[in-house]
Parts: sequence; C-alpha cells; structure tokens
Amino acid sequence: MSLQKRYVKTRGISKVTFRLPAEAAQAAAQVALVGDFNDWNPDATPMTRLRNGEYKITLDLEPGREYGYRFLIDGRIWENDLEADKYAPSGFADAENSVVVV
Repeated sequence: MSLQKRYVKTRGISKVTFRLPAEAAQAAAQVALVGDFNDWNPDATPMTRLRNGEYKITLDLEPGREYGYRFLIDGRIWENDLEADKYAPSGFADAENSVVVV
C-alpha cells in the first residue's frame, strides 16, 4: 500500500505516508515528492530510500483538503502513484497528477 493516512486528533493534522515501490525506481539515485503541499518544489521534499529499495516519506497535511502530487525520479522522470485516491488533469499536455484526499 503506497498511501497511509492517520488523523492526529490532538494536533488537528493528518499524517500521510507516501511510498514509491522499489520496482518503480530501481536505478534511481534520488526521489522527491512534489505537489501542492510544497508548491511543486523538487528540492523541498526528498524521500528516504529504505533497505528494500522502496522510497518513503511522511508529511503532516491539513485535513479536509485534496493535494495533487507526483514522484520526481532523478530530477527528470515524473511518476504517478498507482494507489492514489484519484487523478486530476495536470495542465501539461495529457498528463495527470495523483491526488490524495485527506
């Protein structure tokens, strides 16, 4: 499962864990999570590579919102999340963004 969401009532936030499977980034040197939550800045949210080759990051997001996002592999390859809550047009050609609903 690539998206895990947990609401933290005491803090009024949702902790969302994003994962990119090892198969999707086998030869990657780096992977970043880029989206509405970081103004689509490719340097703002680098993901951590786990021992099994998977990439992972957990963010605190405001509940009651939807966030578009994509994975950026080695600064040049865009990947969608196959287990996103939904998809939305990106505004670039015929590409779509993954969307997480919090």
